[in-house]
Amino acid sequence: MREDYIKDALKVITDPNMLINVVSRRVKQLRRGNRPLVESLEKLSAEDTALREIAEGKVTYDLATVEELERSNHVPVRNLPPRNSSKLVNS
Repeated sequence: MREDYIKDALKVITDPNMLINVVSRRVKQLRRGNRPLVESLEKLSAEDTALREIAEGKVTYDLATVEELERSNHVPVRNLPPRNSSKLVNS
């Protein structure tokens, strides 16, 4: 991935972790055959294309609200104990 594309994309999506997630999802779409949303004279990798799309505002993301998560059939990957739990394991 080109560093200048990463810097430009980080100006739009400032959280690096979120940027990774958005780029990853868009790369999967591009590799499945979705058409790029930006034109380029050079042959870009799917990752560079995704970064350019983000930098140019063609690809964005929305975070789910609490209500949307409650309505979904989402099952947590793991159940964590409450933060104020008094169960501690001593080693």
